[in-house]
Amino acid sequence: MAENNQYKHIPAEKFAFVQENQKIRDKKFETKPVGYFKDAFNRFKKNKGSIVAAWIVILLIVFSIVGPYCYDSNYQKAYATDIDLRRYQYLTPKLPLLEGTGFWDGTEVKEISETLYYRYLGIGIETGNEVIVDVLDKYTVQDSNGQKTMYKVRVDNYHKIDAFTKTFTQEQYEELQEWQNELGIQIIMPWVDYYDKNEAAGYIQNSKVLFKNINVWYQCDAKGTPVLDQNGNLIPHYRTYQAGQGPKDFYESIRIPGDPGIEDPESEMRYKYASVGGSKKTGYSFTVRINAHNYFIYKYGFEPYFLFGSSENGYDVFTRLALGARFSLMFAVLVSAINLVIGAFYGAAEGYYGGTVDIVLERIVEILSGLPTMVITVLFNLHLSGKVGAVVALLYSFILTGWIGMSGMTRMQFYRFKNQEYVLAARTLGARNLRVMFKHIFPNSLGTIITGSVLVIPGVIFSETSLSYLGIINLDSPTRSSVGAMLSAGHTVMTSYPHLVMFPAIFVGLLMVSFNLFGNGLRDAFNPSLRGVED
Repeated sequence: MAENNQYKHIPAEKFAFVQENQKIRDKKFETKPVGYFKDAFNRFKKNKGSIVAAWIVILLIVFSIVGPYCYDSNYQKAYATDIDLRRYQYLTPKLPLLEGTGFWDGTEVKEISETLYYRYLGIGIETGNEVIVDVLDKYTVQDSNGQKTMYKVRVDNYHKIDAFTKTFTQEQYEELQEWQNELGIQIIMPWVDYYDKNEAAGYIQNSKVLFKNINVWYQCDAKGTPVLDQNGNLIPHYRTYQAGQGPKDFYESIRIPGDPGIEDPESEMRYKYASVGGSKKTGYSFTVRINAHNYFIYKYGFEPYFLFGSSENGYDVFTRLALGARFSLMFAVLVSAINLVIGAFYGAAEGYYGGTVDIVLERIVEILSGLPTMVITVLFNLHLSGKVGAVVALLYSFILTGWIGMSGMTRMQFYRFKNQEYVLAARTLGARNLRVMFKHIFPNSLGTIITGSVLVIPGVIFSETSLSYLGIINLDSPTRSSVGAMLSAGHTVMTSYPHLVMFPAIFVGLLMVSFNLFGNGLRDAFNPSLRGVED
């Protein structure tokens, strides 16, 4: 009892007012307030995998924006009209910094016959560009025709492109010669002398040039093996003319080594560089033999090298992939945005009103969700692509049923929140239905809905790529490309030119994995039920 009464007799002087002359206020918060989105962002930053995925997505988006401008615009415009581009088809990837390393330098190892070996050797000698970079092996094989020599060599694909003939007007012919003189780069090559003149039979094939191929500019035997001089060099067999005794070719530009005009400037003998047609009255035309590598530089303004190689049409794979990526991303975002709007309004009506409204609207959803996506796409493509274009037809097919998932998600969120206290308070204060729906309920559902929209994007890209790959839709053209169309075109030559499939496949793989990791990170960050779990 003594312990319970120990505070009964406390002297009055022991009592004193605390802060008698001060006003007591709440202390100011030392930290800044954290809003809903900032809190979600702070949670998102803790997910390292999602951060890495977000950076990869950003890099892929930058690639799709910047990539198409990495090459000269004249070169890209030539996609639609220039048939000469097909001469630069199936070139292997080349990065100038790695030139000479044997990796990503535009070369490849090939096993070739002796005839083709000398063909490549001849192209290199004539043009001054090294075609055979290295001879790895030389061996003989036995076949039905006896023994033949084979070579295992590393070949530069950019320099082995065959020469070709092209006809120019006199103005174009003179411009070409001026460019040659200015830069010292030989484009126009001498004509090969295929024929001997026979008084009785006219022109017959020259016995020294057994193959009518504009790249065989040297003498060879009956088997196609070059005839070498005493020093082991190829013997040229170009067509020549002499002033006053043959047709003039109007060629006043640099000449290749061995031309009599170089060896003896006083000599009237010259290699013939052009076949002249027309007349002075109608206008001359000049058919010339073109060095393909140097002509590319003349026409497009840069040396031919392609970071990801070239396609079957001579298109740059890097640029085409960037165009395809841009289209896929823009198309997927557009589909996601449209489906978000439709699905949000539809699901909001279902979840808020419930009852009969929900039952009727859900039956419509069930009917639409039963329609096969593939059938819808094929029907839209068959009946609308000719009228509105393949892209619009594909857009319609994705929108017809694509919003169903978004509506179900929104419906679930509205059922979750519509009976909360703050919603009941808003109704008590006289708020109308639309205000309650989109001012009070919808903002609280926004995190989940945004996450769902982000996760729709990789699904749309994958579906569009699959449909293009299978050939159900055709989104490929000279001015537009699709990742799926690139995969479809490349799989037929995948064993010979794997770069045509490898780079689009890497892009799709990175995009799918990164977008899904990024979307999962957003889902965890916006979902209130997961707050504090990682703390």
